[in-house]
Parts: sequence; C-alpha cells; structure tokens
Amino acid sequence: MSETAAVRRGRGRRPAAEVRAGALEAAGRILLRDGMPAVTFERVATEAGCSKTTLYKWWPSPGALAAEAYFTHSRQLLEFPDTGDIRADLITQLEAFVRWLKESGAQAPVSQLVGAAQLDPDLAAAWSQSYAIPRRDLAVERLRIAQRQGQLREDADLHVIVDQLWGACYHRLLVLKVDFDASIAERLVDQALYGAAPREA
Repeated sequence: MSETAAVRRGRGRRPAAEVRAGALEAAGRILLRDGMPAVTFERVATEAGCSKTTLYKWWPSPGALAAEAYFTHSRQLLEFPDTGDIRADLITQLEAFVRWLKESGAQAPVSQLVGAAQLDPDLAAAWSQSYAIPRRDLAVERLRIAQRQGQLREDADLHVIVDQLWGACYHRLLVLKVDFDASIAERLVDQALYGAAPREA
C-alpha cells in the first residue's frame, strides 16, 4: 500500500485514542523488526494510516515515539506477578525481561534507544517517563508488598534492590557487552536478597 493511500485511509473520524494506539502499535512493530533508525514519522504514519501532522502533535521527535512504543509493546509481557513469594516473583519477572531482550528481538532496539537518549533530550525524557520510571515503580511496589508481609527487612532499600537486579542486566548489555541468558535471574535475585556475606551458623 502506498503512503498516500495509507494516510487517506487514516483521515476519518476515528477517535483520537484509537489513532494514537495505532501509531504506537505501528512504531513498536517497526522498532522491534527494523531497529530505531527505521522509526520515522513518515514510516509510522504510513503503517498506522494517519498523518505525520498528527504524530507531531503527540510526540516531539521520532525517538520519543519509539520510547513510548517500546513501553507499550513490553508492558503486558513484563507485568509483575504476585504469587505471595517475592523470591519466585522476582525470578519470574527477571527471566521474562531477559528473554524479552535475548529471544524476542528487543536487545538491539533497547541498546539503540538508550544510546540515542544520551544525545536526544526528548527521547531521554520519554524513555524515563514512559518506560524506566514506570517499570521501576512496578518493581518497587511489588517489593513493598513483600516488605509489609515480612518477607523483606523493614529497612531494606527497595530502590537499591531494583537497581541491583535490572541494573546488572543493563550493565552486561550496554557496558560490558557480554552474553547472558535467563539463567542469570536466580543468581541475581539471591544475591540481591541474601547478599554475599557469610551466613550465620
């Protein structure tokens, strides 16, 4: 389908929420399939059946759109479980995150998004507000529930636990650039929950 045809198809009286959701869906597909450089307003408008003017109204840059699209695509997959066992739930969630990166094609787009965010203030703000902070808040809230249930110490720093777990994955992905897989999840969780000090007799 040509770009003109796609844009014409989108010019109707569709509710704004539907048009916006379609744009995010299209941007997410492009991002995961072809990488961040492929996420342009022109291409997203073509695939979503809307106008570039509409996209400019909602996102200050293609990078900001890509960041929100990434969160939209990953949100359901990376929902935090609550089985009542914080160790098991952390392992399950962290395994899902690593598989999303390593097996579902998200590794390259995430690396590109984080790298580009260092030079694009709009993308940096969108990545933080649309993905990083909401994801962190979900993890902290699950840890807070466990803390209230007595599964974690009252003085445990929940934000530091989150940084230890997901920060370790980003460190390997973006800084060390070494291979890893979902088997790392259990070791990371046990390290964060129990530490490296010798256990008391």
